[in-house]
Amino acid sequence: MKSFIKEFKEFISKGDAMSMAVGIIIGGAFTAIITSIVDDIIGPIIGLLCGGLDFSSLSVGVGDAQIMFGNFIQAVITFLITAFVLFCIIKSINKMKDLAKKEEEEEEEEEAEEILLLREIRDSLKD
Repeated sequence: MKSFIKEFKEFISKGDAMSMAVGIIIGGAFTAIITSIVDDIIGPIIGLLCGGLDFSSLSVGVGDAQIMFGNFIQAVITFLITAFVLFCIIKSINKMKDLAKKEEEEEEEEEAEEILLLREIRDSLKD
């Protein structure tokens, strides 16, 4: 039993488990942001453009049962809007990261040129 507990402690304290936990927590918080964007901003705009279409009330009666296929259609539309918003956000973040990386590479290149120039000056002064 001691080895099991020791193994569990090692597992839980590894970076992978901690990174996963942080990712899940941040993912939950990020979900609220995406949901708000879709429900409070994008959804109403699309509702205005489509004349307020709401598929959730569509259903078919089969005997005593009601098949609410409209809820499914509405869920698919919400999923597609959510996926699009998430795609746009991630694309923007990646673009910002690329710009920052490019600036960093340019700074490193400038530093390397300065070092090369300083070495040339040093070597000239030696002679």
